[in-house]
Amino acid sequence: MSFQRFYESWFDELRGLVQQLRGAPVPPATEEQRALLRQLVGRAVAHYAEYYRSKAAAARGDVLAFFAAPWTTTLERSLHWIGGWRPTTAFHLVYTESSILFESHVVDILRGHHTGDLGDLSPGQFRRVSELQIETVQLENDITDQLCDWQDEATDIVGIMYAGVDVKMEKLSVILEKADELRLKTIKNLVELLTLQQAAEFLVAAADLQFGIRAWGIQQDRRRATASHK
Repeated sequence: MSFQRFYESWFDELRGLVQQLRGAPVPPATEEQRALLRQLVGRAVAHYAEYYRSKAAAARGDVLAFFAAPWTTTLERSLHWIGGWRPTTAFHLVYTESSILFESHVVDILRGHHTGDLGDLSPGQFRRVSELQIETVQLENDITDQLCDWQDEATDIVGIMYAGVDVKMEKLSVILEKADELRLKTIKNLVELLTLQQAAEFLVAAADLQFGIRAWGIQQDRRRATASHK
C-alpha cells in the first residue's frame, strides 16, 4: 500500500475515533464511563503512534516525498515544519481552548463549581504545560538547527557527482524521524498531564483543527484548479 492510501485510510479512521470521543459521556460519572473514555483516549494516542511508525518506515525509502507531501493540500504544506505540524502548536491549542471554555462558564468557576474541562485547568497543570512548552521550543530549535546543517552539507555535495547523496538522504530521514518523535511525545505528554475529560477534549480539538485546515485547503486547491482551466 502506498503511503498516500495509508494516509487516507488513517485519516478516515481518525474521524471515526473523534466521533466516538465526542459522543462519550463527559464528565464520566461512573467507573464504566471512565474506563470507556480511558480506552478511547488510549486508542486515539495509539492511532497517532501508528501513523508515525508507518511514516518513518516509508520515509526510509523516499524521504523527500514527505517534504513534498503530495497527499496534503497546499495550505497544509504551507504550515508544515519539517514534514508535519509544529509541536508547539499543541500548547497554543490548549491555551486557546482553555480560555474559550473558561470564559463560557467563568461565573460557575468563580462560584467554586468545577467543570473539569479544559477551562478548569489547575495552577499546577498550567505550570506543567508552560514547562513542557519551554522544553519543546528548545527541542524544536535543536532539530531546526540540524536541518539547517544538513542543508549546508547537501549544498556542498551538489557539484561532486552526487557523491554521498545516499548518506545525506539517510541523515534527512533521521531528522524527519526526530521531528515526528517530538510531535508524538508532545501529544503523549499533554494527555498524561490532563485529566481524562481534558485529554479527550484536547484530542478532539486537535483533530478538529486538522480537519478544518484540510477542508479549507481542499477548497482553495479546487478554486485554483478551476481558475487555471478558465
